[in-house]
Amino acid sequence: MSRSVLLQLARDSITEVIQAQRTIQKSNLLQEHPLLKEHITTQVNLYLDNELRGSSKSQDTKLNLLEDIILNAKKSAFQDKNFTPISTSEYLSCEIELLLATPDGIISEKDPAILKDEE
Repeated sequence: MSRSVLLQLARDSITEVIQAQRTIQKSNLLQEHPLLKEHITTQVNLYLDNELRGSSKSQDTKLNLLEDIILNAKKSAFQDKNFTPISTSEYLSCEIELLLATPDGIISEKDPAILKDEE
């Protein structure tokens, strides 16, 4: 099953920081996925070995969904005051959870780790 556009956006946002280069084509994504223009608050949680490793949540809907996911993904990985910034190896082994606060309730999606532990 392919990764959702929203989860891929969260992953790509963190990858941009790790690789120190911009790769997200915002205008293309907004054109292809009009939902990304909506104002929906998000929360991005990172889990490493089923333990919370970083989290960031929107407080209001000033940003569109595209910008909100990008901001919260980067904050959860690199600016959560409860954790040190995530390393590349942690990133490759972490799960990403995306929560959307819609008028109909919370929608949650989880993306498995890129690399899975062989045990």
